[in-house]
Amino acid sequence: MIRTALRTLVAHRLRFLLPGLAVVLGVAFVTGALLYSQSAAEALGRARTGSQAGISVVITPDGSFGHRPLRLDDALLRKLRALPGAAAARGTVEGRAHLVGADGSLVGAQQQALGVNWDPGPDGTDPRYPLTEGRGPRTGGEIAVDRHAAERAGHRVGDRVRVVAGGTARTVRLVGVFRTDDPRTVTGGTLTAFDRHTAQRWFAPAPGTYTALTLTAADGTTETALAERASALLPRGAEVRTRAELDAAATALSGDDKRTTLLLGFAGVALFVSTFLVATTFTMLSAARAREHALLRAVGATRRQVSRQVLTEAALVGAVASVLGYALGIGVAAVLNTFFGVSGGGGPAVPLRLDSVSAPLAAFGVGIGVTVLSAYLPARRAGAVPPVAALRTGEPPAPAPLRRRGITGLLVTAAGAVLLAVATEDENTLFVAVPVLLLGLILLAPLLALAVTAPLRAPLTRLAGVRGTLAVENARRNPRRTAATATTLMIGLAMVSALTMAIGAVNHHEEQEAAARLTSDLRVTAVDFGEIAGDTPARVKAVAGADSVSPVVRATLHAGDHDLPVTGVDPGTIRQLAPLTVRAGSLGRLDHGIAVTAGLAREHGWQLGSRVTGTFGGAGKRTSLPVVALFDGPDDLTPALVSADRLPRPTAAEDGPRIESVLIDTAPGRTDAVREKIRAALDNPALLVQSRADVRAEAAAGTAPFLTQVYALLSITVVIGALGVVNTMGMAVHERVREIGLLRAVGLDRRDVGSLLRIEAVLIAALGSALGLLAGGAIGTAAVLSQDGVALVLPWPQLGACVAATAVIGVLAAVVPARRAARIPMLRAIAAE
Repeated sequence: MIRTALRTLVAHRLRFLLPGLAVVLGVAFVTGALLYSQSAAEALGRARTGSQAGISVVITPDGSFGHRPLRLDDALLRKLRALPGAAAARGTVEGRAHLVGADGSLVGAQQQALGVNWDPGPDGTDPRYPLTEGRGPRTGGEIAVDRHAAERAGHRVGDRVRVVAGGTARTVRLVGVFRTDDPRTVTGGTLTAFDRHTAQRWFAPAPGTYTALTLTAADGTTETALAERASALLPRGAEVRTRAELDAAATALSGDDKRTTLLLGFAGVALFVSTFLVATTFTMLSAARAREHALLRAVGATRRQVSRQVLTEAALVGAVASVLGYALGIGVAAVLNTFFGVSGGGGPAVPLRLDSVSAPLAAFGVGIGVTVLSAYLPARRAGAVPPVAALRTGEPPAPAPLRRRGITGLLVTAAGAVLLAVATEDENTLFVAVPVLLLGLILLAPLLALAVTAPLRAPLTRLAGVRGTLAVENARRNPRRTAATATTLMIGLAMVSALTMAIGAVNHHEEQEAAARLTSDLRVTAVDFGEIAGDTPARVKAVAGADSVSPVVRATLHAGDHDLPVTGVDPGTIRQLAPLTVRAGSLGRLDHGIAVTAGLAREHGWQLGSRVTGTFGGAGKRTSLPVVALFDGPDDLTPALVSADRLPRPTAAEDGPRIESVLIDTAPGRTDAVREKIRAALDNPALLVQSRADVRAEAAAGTAPFLTQVYALLSITVVIGALGVVNTMGMAVHERVREIGLLRAVGLDRRDVGSLLRIEAVLIAALGSALGLLAGGAIGTAAVLSQDGVALVLPWPQLGACVAATAVIGVLAAVVPARRAARIPMLRAIAAE
């Protein structure tokens, strides 16, 4: 049986090429996703545990303990050093520090741009950050950086470089480059080391304090014992964790496999589409080899033996595709590693784990399994061919009627539509509604193919003459085959169009929200995870043309048993910069009190003159503010306003005041010029000076990288769909050799034959496009309507591009089959069986 199957594969090798290629692509996707994800997870886990080398116990303030966090200072550090069983104790200071590259842009993933303190020993080196070049920083004008950051920034030891810390950009000297296994650098971040006093000035919650203290256990002392001794020494408000707890947390984080799930989800879609291509190929081959199978039955083969032979052929195709797919998957993993790094943050590439056992097992399991399952029904049909069919010389028997399949498809499609309607209220229902709807359309596709192509006969006849008529009849001749081929395109286009609609609606909503939030002509804000220095509003006010300027400072007033979010503004200019409606009192008295919304006043029973008492952040100084105004305004400025001058100076404390933005109004027609002046005055790449148009553009661009990545992943599915059209047209040429000869004999030339096949291919591709856009539009609409406040927006340019791409696929899919058909000699074609 294997020998016969091998002979069949060799004889029909060209017919198995495209379905085999589709399986290769699917297997490569699965293998690449597994290899990349496993390598990235291992590298991240190794970095997370390796970064804690030499650490036995970590002490940090407990953020949930009151509003006065524990003060980690040198006095407490000395007490910890004196603990029995403590070999060493270290104070750590960390905060946001953005490194500026040689090209003037920020380096790395900004959410992981960190500054740390350099803590040298007697020899001048820091064991946590071993130097590879230069020395450690000694003054406020010197820094050291990790080697990956130095490479990406284009800096060398001795260069004058720029760094942004505390919201202020400054020029310093790069004096050292160090090596680190810190997981934040592995995921694309940067690590900038300052001398201790500078780090404390920029990052510590108070002068002379640290953000964490670490202990190293001496020989013979366990981590648990040292942690217990430290806990007994520490006052309330401290959180003590051992190295084992840190490693467990790191393992849990590295085990978060959402990336693998996402990649394997796309791979599953690609493999699902591949099944239609494989099934169509074996169905067409079984029909073409009906007499061969009948002869095998006539000479004694049983149904099971014939079916088993076809399945053996499928298994061999799957095995070869698995080998090639695994090899290609290594390349896919390398590409993913290059583009995404460890976690999509653009960090350095990690060594790929080619010794993985699960990847090759998955490759062969998926490759062979998908191919065999796809060929199962064609194999059953091949085994059911009666021996008497060997005597037939005419057309194969007519296929079974579509009525039962059509009714089932209609019911399943209706169920999918109902589930989509439910999903507009419950977005989780989408995960059930989408596969049900697609399954219903797959079952209904043959009847839809007949229904859609019938009205096209007359217009195509007028446009292309007899070629149009023949193309429509060929597409209608075997609606199951036409539907299966169109389905390979439908699924990919449905995913693309649904995603495009959802992202387009979200982008439009965010643009509108951003435009509504920005009530001034210009706004200064920090990049994500950045800071704005306290002197920024004053520097902006000094710019000529900045007529009205107000900071927007976020703070929390701890008032008894509740926390009140407050916003600090400039009382003299805020009315010109934001639409505020005063219900009672006057904002002119904001220098001496607090303004609250009318709803908040009702909630707490406050009136004009009522006093609101509490502390801002961990400052400790108690403040009592009278209510001077009741107002309504935009969400960004509610529920309470105070004068920014009444707030404590912004510090590194987590719950301390933070300048969120600076609002600016300019004279009419001067906005662009003033924006450039402010940028030049601030000279800080971590600060954005934005107009209303900039804010809208930034909101729309936020999803662009994600959309590009998803489109790239879904493109594999669309490519497989295109292969399905090519495969169908190529095998149709094999089936219709005699038909093509007869057409040539009655007057069609080679160009007409090629045109006929191109029209048929475009019809099939157009059917797949129509079904894909219909399904994707319904899915996208349900996804958008399930989100509160998001309006449905139809992205006509993108949807039009999908239709145009489908037409191109149809034309290109018929190029090679049309050329082969046109080259068949007329006499040989007429003589063919």
